Amino acid sequence: MKVLLLKDPKDKDSGPDPYVKELGLYGLEATLIPVLSFEFVSLESLFEKLSHPESYGGLVFTSPRALEAIKICLKENSKSEAWSKSLKQRWNTKPAYVVGKATASLVEEIGLSPQGEKTGNAEKLAEYICSREKHNSSCLLFPCGALKREVLPTALKEKGIPLESLTVYQTTEHTNLQESLSSYFSQQGIPASIVFFSPSGVKFCLQHIQKLSGDFINHVKFAAIGPTTAEAMEAAGIPVSCTAESPTPQDLAAGIQKALCLQNCVCSKNTAHISS
Repeated sequence: MKVLLLKDPKDKDSGPDPYVKELGLYGLEATLIPVLSFEFVSLESLFEKLSHPESYGGLVFTSPRALEAIKICLKENSKSEAWSKSLKQRWNTKPAYVVGKATASLVEEIGLSPQGEKTGNAEKLAEYICSREKHNSSCLLFPCGALKREVLPTALKEKGIPLESLTVYQTTEHTNLQESLSSYFSQQGIPASIVFFSPSGVKFCLQHIQKLSGDFINHVKFAAIGPTTAEAMEAAGIPVSCTAESPTPQDLAAGIQKALCLQNCVCSKNTAHISS
């Protein structure tokens, strides 16, 4: 059975995409289609703030793109040198809060130690931070996207934990999205399952998928990488067959397998009933 993953492939240098690999272990044939494009902004301002660890109590990351912004900054020799010589060590005396494993691994790549990677979403990360930060402690620096949700900032504000947000990337629809989806549906047909990885993915893909699927859309099992994406899907009228328990390839693959198995079991039972 085929599964359509609405996400960017993992960097080619780091081997096969873990979601494709994990789904393959269940005998599912997964295809990736990039949905989003990102434009990085305010990078000079970002590095200026990173240059003053003494002004902050720590860092907060809820997206891999925020780390990509930092890595772009560090490509400049002078900035990379400053980071390696002193800034990295100074930030390492402070917490770097993250929302999941993908973000955590990128935090490690820039030489910092992530905390909270098992939280899985903004709500749980906010609870985690609140359990560790004191009221009116030093401000936390939060590099984020223009479309960030207000769940985490609101939760911290209610607890009196100061947070400074800085928009470092903007999200737009991938230029080849419509063409890629049309090509997939014409060549591969209707997939057994379609997986959304972000609310933005729902916003940019849904209309195309509805048009390409037609009446067969009711046979597709829709899956979400986490509760935030599931909420966006439900708000758009998409029935969510499964939500990954945590945003990992293992949990997503297990959830999809279970949803597809339930569907097949029901179909088998109905067929047996009709035959008898």
